[in-house]
Amino acid sequence: MEHDPRFFKYLRDRIGLDVASVGAPMIERAVRQRCAASGAADLNAYWGLLQLSGAEQQALIEAVIVPETWFMRYPETFNALVRVAQARLVELKAARPLRILSLPCSTGEEPYSIAMALFDAGISAALFTIDGVDISPISVAKAQRGVYGRNSFRGTDLTFRDRHFDAVDDGYRLLERVRHQVRLQVGNVLDPALLKGEAPYDFVFCRNLLIYFDVDTQQRVFEVLKGFNDPDGALFIGPAEGSLLARLGMRPLGVAQSFAFVRAEVPPVEPVPTPTRAAPPPRPLAPPVRSRPSPPLPPVPQVKPPAAEKAVQVTLEQIASLANEGKRLEAMQACDAYLKHHGPDAQAFYWLGLLNDVGGDARKAQDFYRKALYLQPQHPEALAHLAMLLAAQGDSVGARRLQERAARSERTADSERKR
Repeated sequence: MEHDPRFFKYLRDRIGLDVASVGAPMIERAVRQRCAASGAADLNAYWGLLQLSGAEQQALIEAVIVPETWFMRYPETFNALVRVAQARLVELKAARPLRILSLPCSTGEEPYSIAMALFDAGISAALFTIDGVDISPISVAKAQRGVYGRNSFRGTDLTFRDRHFDAVDDGYRLLERVRHQVRLQVGNVLDPALLKGEAPYDFVFCRNLLIYFDVDTQQRVFEVLKGFNDPDGALFIGPAEGSLLARLGMRPLGVAQSFAFVRAEVPPVEPVPTPTRAAPPPRPLAPPVRSRPSPPLPPVPQVKPPAAEKAVQVTLEQIASLANEGKRLEAMQACDAYLKHHGPDAQAFYWLGLLNDVGGDARKAQDFYRKALYLQPQHPEALAHLAMLLAAQGDSVGARRLQERAARSERTADSERKR
């Protein structure tokens, strides 16, 4: 299949998938699996079947989509949402409820997290509505069922689970109050009829989708999202997509680690006091740590461990966990500690690149991505994110070169695994 581009083009035209973003071997495996499962004699026969069968078209799309999501992913995003939601409600003066869109909503963790965050902030059900859209009927059906296993609950703060879920035999069932707040449907962001006739949304969540598209499709999807979004609203994206939106005329909301962007003319958000209610308030947005005065204590002899001994406790897994929880500064400090103890490391440099990318420092991000690639020339994530950064800066040739390099690397790795 290596010399058969028909399936790559089909997936690009149908769902916007850029082969370089996920690697050609992954798509090739999915096509071979569907070919065998359908009973087609060979790829030519399967191609013919794909043109005629809507069910097989959907089955192939399902095979290349790998949902990776969990509740309260990037917690600071939901804290920021609460702040801007409260400010927006003041502006609306109860004229209508807030409208929020989650696209793609995957298996429901994101739109339900939005609902839980707003409920926990004391915002009543009558003051907001949420629409969730995903291309996968299987994912939407799971979201509608509302039962989740342990993999959907990550991070250190899981107190929301006690408030919004009931424990059942096969996991945790979402309370009806939260489920009722979210309207779910199947839809394709590239379908011109998607959400036709719907009023604009105050807040649109589209996180970690644009990174799977080529530059032209990114531009096309961005225009679609902008059309869904109220001119005074905000667009919430994934950590690696900030440089792209900056190039397309958006600016950061102004709330640290929120991954939220607004149109350039929208004024920065002002904090609004949280309504007083029995429900617990949202967690604070990473306030600076200030030591409290305490009475003097008699000196106590202490033995401080050497810096190297402290650094050795930091692992790449801990860095990844901090980054995924939205704790950008802590993750960067952990990277520095790791590098001091272990010396130059491609994965640590990659994380520093991504964390600077999220923070809006494209120059530093580019430098760290290149350091990662110097140590590990085929580092897949560094290749992908550096390609996106170059594309955002208008260097489409350099971006395409890196994407092709990543695709070749995937093909080589796949061939070696077959030996």
